[in-house]
Amino acid sequence: MRQVILGILLMFIAFSGNAQSKIGTIDADYILSQMPENTEVNKSLETYNTELQGDLKANIQEYETLVKDYQDTNEDLDEEARKEKETKIIELENDIKSFRQKASVMMQVKRNELTGPLYQKIDKAMQEVIAAEGFTQIFLSGATGLAFSRAEDDITLKVMDKLGIQPKEPQPAAENTVEN
Repeated sequence: MRQVILGILLMFIAFSGNAQSKIGTIDADYILSQMPENTEVNKSLETYNTELQGDLKANIQEYETLVKDYQDTNEDLDEEARKEKETKIIELENDIKSFRQKASVMMQVKRNELTGPLYQKIDKAMQEVIAAEGFTQIFLSGATGLAFSRAEDDITLKVMDKLGIQPKEPQPAAENTVEN
């Protein structure tokens, strides 16, 4: 009976040894920065930012005009008209503050909207590399805090090759890692 249990245990260990993980890394942000489409994304973001700045500037000019008008006519207004102008000035001031706070969120939403399709292309190419080379896990490298990765485990350049992108800048972080 012991021999049967020992035999089953050894078979289990042998099968477990064959089911090893193949782990890799990818620097998707590096790939994104190398994509030709990223230039158009950056131009669109600059245009959107200019529009937002124009809206903000128009609100600030309206605010300044209202304040100047209030200061010039304040003494001639009755209490009700004065309070109405003050309320309008305060509302516009709050709108400006709120707009400034929302502007960075609006820029991030726009960035996500524009880069989403590019990340989908990266993901599709990555899935092809994963399937072709039998990876079981892929970790994001780059600015995510990955402490170390062997250069041979990095699939960034393979994914770029699938996308037809030639690197124009230094290689991703894992390529430049020095082993001790």
